[in-house]
Amino acid sequence: MKRILSKKDYYEILDVPKNADEGEIKKAYRKLALKLHPDKNPHPKATDAFKKVSASFVCLSDKEKRNVYDQVGH
Repeated sequence: MKRILSKKDYYEILDVPKNADEGEIKKAYRKLALKLHPDKNPHPKATDAFKKVSASFVCLSDKEKRNVYDQVGH
């Protein structure tokens, strides 16, 4: 959780390479979502970490948003 909260780059948050395909991104998201979902993880920062993971997935799973993110960044 500490690793996720300290990162700003969406690829680093999901721990996938920049050339990852949709399947890899989805797999990484599901793995982290199960660990960090506030209903399953009682840690006080779990909600913030889950929100970061979700925002990363939303951006990287949409081709247009991902292209813009790759060109501009956050």
